[in-house]
Amino acid sequence: MHFKLLTIVLCFGCVSLLSAGEYNPVRSVGDKAPAWSDLPGVDGQKHSLADLKEKAVVVVAFTCNTCPYAVDYEERLNRLAGKYAAADSPVAVVAINCNLIEEDSLEAMKDRAEEKKYAFAYLSDLSQESGKQFGATRTPEFFVLNKNREIVYMGALDDSTDADKAKTNYVQLAIDAALQGERPEKTETIAIGCNIRYKRSRR
Repeated sequence: MHFKLLTIVLCFGCVSLLSAGEYNPVRSVGDKAPAWSDLPGVDGQKHSLADLKEKAVVVVAFTCNTCPYAVDYEERLNRLAGKYAAADSPVAVVAINCNLIEEDSLEAMKDRAEEKKYAFAYLSDLSQESGKQFGATRTPEFFVLNKNREIVYMGALDDSTDADKAKTNYVQLAIDAALQGERPEKTETIAIGCNIRYKRSRR
């Protein structure tokens, strides 16, 4: 049996208690998703969650250029966006890079997105706040938000880091369920990948 943990989160000088998920240290399924704003994208535009208010479902992927796991999932993430996230689709797919190293700079992200023909928004968050507020710890790590912007799924994209062995795409199942106003059968899995390189803060 898994017991939910209580995590103390310091935010803007105040202390709040959040119920953590089975694998997520901050968020639980059903929580309202934190909103990001004015994050620069590889398209030269600034992006906010509020920009997607017309979308019924939003998929948020924390990823980067440099993690071998993230690189292995590039094509799968691109296929997911190609399947669900056309301009007139009710679904949006957004990838956020919170790493601060040069290889994960916005310029490097632009080069990668152009080379791989990304079909999704790819955003840089130098503050790293979006990742912290979502409780994301790995690249890649996925969150599916319903029309009320509640988290209905969080964790891995699918059931194997080996694309040839993957049989169940948890994110696709979550998208399909959310479009029907439901929650997927599987709402949380453990994300496997590289640690997000959060900047350490002095105590």
